Amino acid sequence: MIKIYGTENSRAMRPIWTAEEMGIDYELIMMPFPPRVFMKEYLDINILGTIPYLIDGDIKMTESVAMTQYLVEKYGPTDLRVMPDEKDYPSYLNWLYHSDATLTFPQTVVLRYKFQEPGVADAAVEGYSRWFVSRLKLLERELEHKEYLCCDRFTIADICVSYAINLAGSLGIEQAYKPNIKRWTDQLFDRPSFIKSRSYKYEEN
Repeated sequence: MIKIYGTENSRAMRPIWTAEEMGIDYELIMMPFPPRVFMKEYLDINILGTIPYLIDGDIKMTESVAMTQYLVEKYGPTDLRVMPDEKDYPSYLNWLYHSDATLTFPQTVVLRYKFQEPGVADAAVEGYSRWFVSRLKLLERELEHKEYLCCDRFTIADICVSYAINLAGSLGIEQAYKPNIKRWTDQLFDRPSFIKSRSYKYEEN
């Protein structure tokens, strides 16, 4: 069975949400954040100590967007996947990589210095928050008159990109909820599979 290691409201939500949408059986191991500090034995499983981490037999993966792509390609067919012969396929790929490389990256800096090391680099928190918001221009424009990012249907591009907006809310970056983005995420975050994926929490034994 697939195992997914994660922490509350982390990028693990991407593969969890995908698995839930697809009805895939998986085992979820929720850990305290950051696990490399509060669950040091996790380093024996994932030498990087990062989350999420996915194990499927001999397959081991560290990147949340790659996990979502792996799940739809291995365990499909599913409408969550955009196929190479579909018109929006290049856009689909671009949004998948954009979700982490462009959007989530500046948020990791805000997360570190706002919650893990508060007061150490307040200027970085403010600067990277503004940087993140400025990077939403493309997304806001893309969603004009569109319900979903690709192919007029819900796909993992929506899952991967919208996680950054969910995280922005948790980080207090309310400026992220621009009109088109808010309309788009309102419907996505109302999906039962998203609500379930966001509900998982670490519980001490």
